Amino acid sequence: MKLERSDRGPLVAFMLPALVMMLVFFIIPVLYVIVVSFLKWDGISEAAFRNIRNYALLFKDKAFTRSIVNNVIWALVAGFIQVPLAMVMAIILSRKPRGWKFFRTVYFFPQVISGIALATLWRAIYSADSGLLNGLLNAVGMGHLAKDWLGNISSAFPAVLIYWIFYVGYYMVIMMADITTIDSSYYEAATIDGATDFQQAIHITIPLIKKTSLLTCVTLASVMGLRQFEQVYMLTNGGPANTTSTIVLYMYKKMQDANYGMASASAVILILVGVVFIVCIRKLFAGRDEQAARARGARRAAK
Repeated sequence: MKLERSDRGPLVAFMLPALVMMLVFFIIPVLYVIVVSFLKWDGISEAAFRNIRNYALLFKDKAFTRSIVNNVIWALVAGFIQVPLAMVMAIILSRKPRGWKFFRTVYFFPQVISGIALATLWRAIYSADSGLLNGLLNAVGMGHLAKDWLGNISSAFPAVLIYWIFYVGYYMVIMMADITTIDSSYYEAATIDGATDFQQAIHITIPLIKKTSLLTCVTLASVMGLRQFEQVYMLTNGGPANTTSTIVLYMYKKMQDANYGMASASAVILILVGVVFIVCIRKLFAGRDEQAARARGARRAAK
């Protein structure tokens, strides 16, 4: 639709405040971080240009490369395990079984609790001496499996990651809101045709929310996985031996050391990884639609 000349002025006036805020609070800070990433600077003395040496040093640092791997694993688990779990719960509760309001509240409740508080709780659960998890293992006669879950190299990262996966309430509520907008006549027709609840979920619910709430939740969850900091900081501070380190935690430690060039370079890498993830997710969802369209075209041609 082509805008009339008289409509352009009000449109620009409405968009200008948002554009100014975007410029001041996002574009300029990102450009500043990119510039600092090429410098050797401690925030006090005069900055010195280092070319790409900061980036070269980053990828020589095993702690940083481990942080990238951990963040990628975290983002993949968030997008393709945590969100599907939330989708299953949303589909079940959207059918309003007995007690659905209670369970919706229970699953969402952890979202209103501080992440620091949750991390502190799970630190106590994972404690090697008086932790609930080891206590339960001893109580059921499996004490040989008890260990220092956060201090053991083989179990630290899975322990930090696993407890977080099951906090699905935020994404569940988003998808439940989308599912409630689906016309009930689709389900009524499917029921008349003999479709089971599972078949209705696969062939009606999921396709209709795929490009809206499902795509949104996968994107949000993956980005949240890339931004992990407080849980890791509170539980392990990146240990043992940097096995649970994340890019944001690595950046925080470099800022503590007043190495703002390396910290900014790690921030730039995090931004690039985030962009790659978002582009891949959108291509994945678009790719499935393109394949479905080609299949429909082939069926029409065959007829």
